[in-house]
Amino acid sequence: MKVAFLIHSLEVNSCRYRVLQYIPYLKKQGVKVSLHFYQRKWMDKLKFYNTLGHYDLLFIHRKLFSPLEFWYIRNQAHKIVYDFDDALMYRSSGSGTQRSFSRRLKFAYMVKRMDFIVAGNQFLKSETLRYNPHVEVIPTSIDLSRYNLKESSHRDGPITIGWLGSSSTLKYLRHLSPVFEDLFRIFPNTRLKIVCDDFFDLPNMPVIKKRWSLKEEVEDLKSFDIGIMPLTHDLWSQGKCGLKILQYYSVGLPVVCSPVGVNQDIVRNGENGFWAWNQDEWKYGLAELIKNEELRKTMGKRGRTAVEASYSLEVNEPRLLDVLKKTLEKEKRQD
Repeated sequence: MKVAFLIHSLEVNSCRYRVLQYIPYLKKQGVKVSLHFYQRKWMDKLKFYNTLGHYDLLFIHRKLFSPLEFWYIRNQAHKIVYDFDDALMYRSSGSGTQRSFSRRLKFAYMVKRMDFIVAGNQFLKSETLRYNPHVEVIPTSIDLSRYNLKESSHRDGPITIGWLGSSSTLKYLRHLSPVFEDLFRIFPNTRLKIVCDDFFDLPNMPVIKKRWSLKEEVEDLKSFDIGIMPLTHDLWSQGKCGLKILQYYSVGLPVVCSPVGVNQDIVRNGENGFWAWNQDEWKYGLAELIKNEELRKTMGKRGRTAVEASYSLEVNEPRLLDVLKKTLEKEKRQD
């Protein structure tokens, strides 16, 4: 089986977690893997598209093409699998109107003509089923060999509420500023740690600012006592695949999150973390974990168990290989 993977870059989190970490396993299973990147210039695009007939299968990660460009790709490729982990058919949070005619048109045109689709969660699957029945959910997965548990759920010094993410999602964290201010008045031994490439300050709570790096990511996660994942309650957020939560759990952290989309599936309220629909619930969940070291430890261990059972690379590698095999056995979709 010869498969061409088409991705954005080696550095993008989505590419690393949805594609790149599967490649060693696929190669061990005899898959001949070829990695390619989206090009800007038409000459470079056509140069690659005209080679698609040499591959058994093209695996497209996340990008929405114009109908004309995808028509050309579809005619050159034998079989195509499409993988995505965001609500690409909608505009991102804070964009005013969430619905987009152009995004929906591109998504519908492409998905109708795919041989198989891999969706990151059930919401994305439901959007796909409007146009194509050949879809399977494979959640964003964690390579647990990279993540070891915190040695202790408590250290001398303050309790650290931690958030790790990209600057594009920092807006969700900023919305919790009043929560952090109120908590600090009650628990002056707390602080916020932001691991990102952008930051903000809080007037009345210490903020630790740490620039993200892949090499130091796990140690940064282990420096947290509580992991948080705030989101807004909108269509774009329903497409999120919970990577932050999975990373927190992988090192044994308890979690407080907005119960939007897949977050409700990963976090069981009161068992391995807390849901927070509003600011009062954010204060409650964080306060319970700040006060109770044993609760932090217990919820963190339960979170790690959830990742091991359903969200680990080891569990989901064979599932992706099975999708590739099933796709090759299907008849080619026609326009």
